[in-house]
Amino acid sequence: MEVHRRPTTGKPIQTLKLKVVEDESVQKAASEALPLSLYLTNAFSFSVFFWVVYFLLSRWREKIRTSTPLHVVSLSEISAIVAFIASFVYLLGFFGIDFVQSLILRPPTDVWAADDDDEVEETAAEGILLKEDSSKLPCGQGLDCSLPLPIASKPAVPSPKAKVFDEIPVPITTSLGKEDEDLINSVVSGTIPSYSLESKLGDCKRAAAIRREALQRITGKSLSGLPLEGFDYESILGQCCEMPIGYVQIPVGIAGPLLLDGKEYSVPMATTEGCLVASTNRGCKAIHLSGGAISVLLKDGMTRAPVVRFGTAKRAAQLKLYLEDQANFEAVSTAFNKSSRFGRLQTIKCAIAGKNLYLRFCCSTGDAMGMNMVSKGVQNVLDFLQNDFPDMDIIGISGNFCSDKKPAAVNWIEGRGKSVVCEAIIKGDVVKKVLKTNVEALVELNMLKNLTGSAMAGALGGFNAHASNIVTAIYIATGQDPAQNVESSHCITMMEAVNDGQDLHVSVTMPSIEVGTVGGGTQLTSQSACLNLLGVKGASKEMPGANSRLLASIVAGSVLAGELSLMSALAAGQLVKSHMKYNRANNKDDVSKPSS
Repeated sequence: MEVHRRPTTGKPIQTLKLKVVEDESVQKAASEALPLSLYLTNAFSFSVFFWVVYFLLSRWREKIRTSTPLHVVSLSEISAIVAFIASFVYLLGFFGIDFVQSLILRPPTDVWAADDDDEVEETAAEGILLKEDSSKLPCGQGLDCSLPLPIASKPAVPSPKAKVFDEIPVPITTSLGKEDEDLINSVVSGTIPSYSLESKLGDCKRAAAIRREALQRITGKSLSGLPLEGFDYESILGQCCEMPIGYVQIPVGIAGPLLLDGKEYSVPMATTEGCLVASTNRGCKAIHLSGGAISVLLKDGMTRAPVVRFGTAKRAAQLKLYLEDQANFEAVSTAFNKSSRFGRLQTIKCAIAGKNLYLRFCCSTGDAMGMNMVSKGVQNVLDFLQNDFPDMDIIGISGNFCSDKKPAAVNWIEGRGKSVVCEAIIKGDVVKKVLKTNVEALVELNMLKNLTGSAMAGALGGFNAHASNIVTAIYIATGQDPAQNVESSHCITMMEAVNDGQDLHVSVTMPSIEVGTVGGGTQLTSQSACLNLLGVKGASKEMPGANSRLLASIVAGSVLAGELSLMSALAAGQLVKSHMKYNRANNKDDVSKPSS
């Protein structure tokens, strides 16, 4: 029989998975296939087995005494051999079948501990046959139904357990006011733009719920796996995400403690890649046992490069010379620095392409990553320059000479954000006991893989094993811009034997780490907690910019640990084994399901 859905009643949809079940009012036991009762069958087989064994042994002894060949057998002996084989097979395969059945048919313990979320499965276990409605409905209507669902009458004898065949996502509803229903219908019809719900309602969570429901009706797809509750939608309004319908959950692991510059840090890493946190943690252990790592900040400055155009290349060159004059630079700096109390112009580098001029501004940004801060300052400078160069045509505030979220040689050479070097000397016995390899193998592998191999591939800033893995995981956990992992992962890993070849000197040089501890995603609750764990939450009151610089050093130190561990795994031939252990070995169930 079928459970048909009711038409739309104006209630928001949530989804609940109902199990398609088959009624098994009478449990089928394997012993029911036997012609006799289980007790008599076991007794008969047991008796036959010992009788034929005794008979064959007696005949064997008699043939030995009379010197009769053993392969000469009579009809009775053939029958005895057949009976022996049959009874032996039965005793191996079916003896004690009653005991086995008792274990198989025993209800699992978690049945008695089922919570309220399983009540639909319990209904199915009572023998109700549920079937997906195959009738075609208009787009969106198939996602709307009302509880309680019409169900078939129960069978006379409830089955003790139901067999689960499939899972069908079926929408359920909660109470929804007429006003919300009208809003949903307006969004579905296009009368009200989805992006305007927050400003219209003044309630960000309610706006997200209405937008989510409208999307389900428009697409006919369920969003049951995407959480809606438990998130502060007010915190992202106007700065982190537009038109939200929920949030994605990413597990956060801890690597460490990382001993860096004499202090220990527990490093949060948000990732779905198995083995990544474990590998980085092993690298942290090796560094800690060897006395820790040391970091050096080489440069701190965010960049923005507008592109302007003149009538001639000569005129573009005149502006270039103007900006390179130290006297003019002071006036330009004054105009730039008015945009923020933290933004301070450091340098301007110019590049000419025909009659187009690219101006790469670099400035300090305090504890913010600083892209918006730099853009405001650049706009002030362009307005100032047009007083002396009225023929200057501003093509764009960003001309890709910055360069943001793209692999570029200018970032690899000049740096962008924080430029950091982190190094450590790993003791030889630690290399052997913790990293399970030796110094010579690591040095050779690093030269052939990270240096020669990357050069053969034409790498741009990619002279490392997997710096991007660690950078991205920390960025997501601490509320950085994950897209900036492109240039932030520029890294060259160096390894060499020291102390007469007994120990290993390892270093990472990262010229473009772009991080901040204020602004953007850093103010979200979860990300703020991870920053607090590292001791770099918010702006530094004593020394502006200190927290963001420390975060950059922690990123570099974590990359050092990750590089050290992965290179050791490669040198020892452990990579595939470790990934199978942490990535696949425990994934026994196929979790892939068709989209609903």
